[in-house]
Amino acid sequence: MTALASISTIQGPQKLGPLTPLVGEWEGDAGVDLSYHNLTDETSETGYYERAVFKPIPIQENGRQTLWGLNYSMTAWRHGEEAMDPFHDEIGFLLWDRENSQVMRNVVFGRGIAVLAGSTAGPRDTTVHFNATPGDPCYGVLQNKYLLERAEIKEFISSFTFHEDDSFSYASDLLLRLAALGAEMRHTDANTLHRVRRFHPGE
Repeated sequence: MTALASISTIQGPQKLGPLTPLVGEWEGDAGVDLSYHNLTDETSETGYYERAVFKPIPIQENGRQTLWGLNYSMTAWRHGEEAMDPFHDEIGFLLWDRENSQVMRNVVFGRGIAVLAGSTAGPRDTTVHFNATPGDPCYGVLQNKYLLERAEIKEFISSFTFHEDDSFSYASDLLLRLAALGAEMRHTDANTLHRVRRFHPGE
């Protein structure tokens, strides 16, 4: 094995497990949101630009459980509205429980929605899943009273996939029961983001 080949396989301790590649700042301009629009009473796609930031947090110790993680924010603007208010904003934590092989996404949306989603994962997985179902005692969903009546979340499915070109893609799928339609529909979002800044001590 050559010295170059040896270096390329050294990945360090990766205490963040499969979340390790996310540390830094990211931008993506290929977002597509499929959702119901109340003003036009139609379901259509919206293109968007997005910025995301992922920063390590202190180790969390819950008795014998140790969690490594990131705090993060993801903000999106419709194409052509980048100088205006964003149409989507979320903040939260991504957590890694090595002992129990669990990855978690603890996220709050500005619409009055809170989700703790997760699944089983390995320390070097290149795709991680974050799933939640309302009423589940571990990975569940909460939403405000108005949304529960008008746009009840029935299922939350999302995934992050890491690529070798210093980018990652995500997909999000919300199954909603919409009062306006009298039926269920899937609200989906997908984008690919590229790293624009790495974080190092002293920065």
